[in-house]
Amino acid sequence: MTATLIDGKEFAARVRGQVAEHVARLTADHGIKPGLAVVLVGEDPASQVYVRSKGKMTVEVGMNSVEHKLDVDTSEADLLALIAKLNADPAIHGILVQLPLPGHLDEDLVINSIDPAKDVDGFHISNVGLLGTGQKSMVPCTPLGCLMMLRDHHGSLSGMDAVVIGRSNIVGKPMAQLLLGDSCTVTIAHSRTRDLPDVVRRADIVVAAVGRAQMVPGDWIKPGATVIDVGINRIDAPEKGAGKTRLVGDVDFDSCAAVAGAITPVPGGVGPMTIACLLANTVTACCRANGLAEPEGLTA
Repeated sequence: MTATLIDGKEFAARVRGQVAEHVARLTADHGIKPGLAVVLVGEDPASQVYVRSKGKMTVEVGMNSVEHKLDVDTSEADLLALIAKLNADPAIHGILVQLPLPGHLDEDLVINSIDPAKDVDGFHISNVGLLGTGQKSMVPCTPLGCLMMLRDHHGSLSGMDAVVIGRSNIVGKPMAQLLLGDSCTVTIAHSRTRDLPDVVRRADIVVAAVGRAQMVPGDWIKPGATVIDVGINRIDAPEKGAGKTRLVGDVDFDSCAAVAGAITPVPGGVGPMTIACLLANTVTACCRANGLAEPEGLTA
């Protein structure tokens, strides 16, 4: 391996430390304690683990954590009523409805019922539009984490050629907008892009967010490029024993690391940054709600 490893665990710990410092100042100087409300509908095991982790880290940085766990058959009207109550609660600065929702609930309707100023996931249509037009918005956590790591590694991204592989509303599209905002030349590629390997080879920055295990091999990577691997895919791992699996990204790590200048691992790369940026977004939302200066280095 020749590439520098971009350690997401270490970086996320730094971000959480910055958040904790800002929360302490808010509490000491203004008597304000940011509050994050997480709503979980149903008993999806992965969602339950994720919600517990969010709650634990929220408390660790000194913020208030509020969890609402609803039955899987909760009606849309009841869920919307809870969101309306949280929208009106001045002690709640961030609201997150854990996805996916049960099939009888309209995810778009639910997301767009959240007050855009409290939409710390950055999924509300108003925040999507604000980001797309270069205005102040709440930014989706995973792309924000990627941007933070790129800025930390490179300093200025101005003029760099970036390729985002993937066009999802959660990662691909907002990632491209953030890179444009930092004056990159940006291409959004995907599974149907013609000559995809050649498109990727010209990039100084590659963000892989296509959801396909080890799709990007090392011979697609420009020597010295920075590779940010957003993918989390579980594949068979017979070397660990019968029926065992392991996590891999959207890039083939070993072959890409032999060519790239810097690369994120999976696991331990982008993943830890998502919750760290959720906490950062909650502090940002709290500051905006109270007309206070936003924390430096924690926003786009």
